[in-house]
Amino acid sequence: MLKLRKYINSVNHCQGALEMSKSESQPVLDELRILREAVESTNEGFVTIDEDHRVIFFNRAAEKIFGYSREEVIGRDLTTIMSPSCAKDHKSAVKRYLDTGMGKSLGHERELLATRKNGQQFPAAISFSVTLINSKHFFTGLVRDTTETKLLQQRILHSERLAALGQLVAEITHEIKNPLMTIGGFARQLQRNVTNDKDLKKLNIIVSEIKRLEELLRDLGDYYLPRKLELGPIDVVQLLKEIRTMVKPDCEKRHIHIATDFDEAIPPALADEARLKQVFINLVKNAIEATEEKGGIRLEAKSVAQNIMVRIIDNGPGIPKDDLPRIFEPFFTTKTQGSGLGLCVTKRIIDEHPGASIRVESQEGQGTTFEIILAPYEQGKHP
Repeated sequence: MLKLRKYINSVNHCQGALEMSKSESQPVLDELRILREAVESTNEGFVTIDEDHRVIFFNRAAEKIFGYSREEVIGRDLTTIMSPSCAKDHKSAVKRYLDTGMGKSLGHERELLATRKNGQQFPAAISFSVTLINSKHFFTGLVRDTTETKLLQQRILHSERLAALGQLVAEITHEIKNPLMTIGGFARQLQRNVTNDKDLKKLNIIVSEIKRLEELLRDLGDYYLPRKLELGPIDVVQLLKEIRTMVKPDCEKRHIHIATDFDEAIPPALADEARLKQVFINLVKNAIEATEEKGGIRLEAKSVAQNIMVRIIDNGPGIPKDDLPRIFEPFFTTKTQGSGLGLCVTKRIIDEHPGASIRVESQEGQGTTFEIILAPYEQGKHP
């Protein structure tokens, strides 16, 4: 890349050079062709403008990054591919350089938000250089789309935080778990012997709260402590049928109808069976809790674009619009009882599976749909 930058002055005028008269030597033409092809093949966008702010060079990478074809850009003002605020600043910088010969950004890389043709903003790293040819200045921006880099940095930072918190959770759990089990054991013994209704009611509250704390410790461990997935071919339909059988008595007590819509021919999914079962149970139980008596739940499993799609749908009251963006955050819950870790544990498990994703749709008064996409198990590609 350093070599490309050294030759950038020549690149700006490759097209003109290739049209030189036949008297020019063939080696020079070949060198310019090679250089131009190298710049066209790079993953970084090259955008060159003249003193009038008109684009005179726009390589293939720039087309891909910004979403414009070079026919839409070449010969036009650079503002074609810039937001109004960036365009104003850039024009001022070009004018300042032409007036003073000084530029703050020249030779340095800057990070900023750029805009694609479809209006989507993305993080970009841009470095600038200037070329003087025949008393005319030409300005070149070397553009890198840093979206993937930023996402990777966020994942690394998130993993580092989880690792640190995981160590803390492990230590806290160890210190709390044993005395909690002792308290719970004694309380349950007293439950069997106490006959006074007032005392029994107090003991029932103690046992219930101990159970809640035990579940909180379990959820904390699930979320913060790393666990290796045991991936293999999983029959998603069979797994959902087992869960339906397991929750059917609860649904019957509340007169909730649980329907299924399974494509029996879907391929095995690439998943950890125990962890995927945990995800499905959590989502189905949430759907049951959200569904009013005599309501309905539907479990779906289908093949979609070579993947497996699972949907868990309820016709409950739905999730408030303001709460929807936060439902996967740790400790956020709309329930009166609950740790607020169930859904974030669910999301983490899905995120850990290769090629898997989870999303939610909800409308107040109409219900909620959780949709999970799983990659298929491909024989010979996985252990």
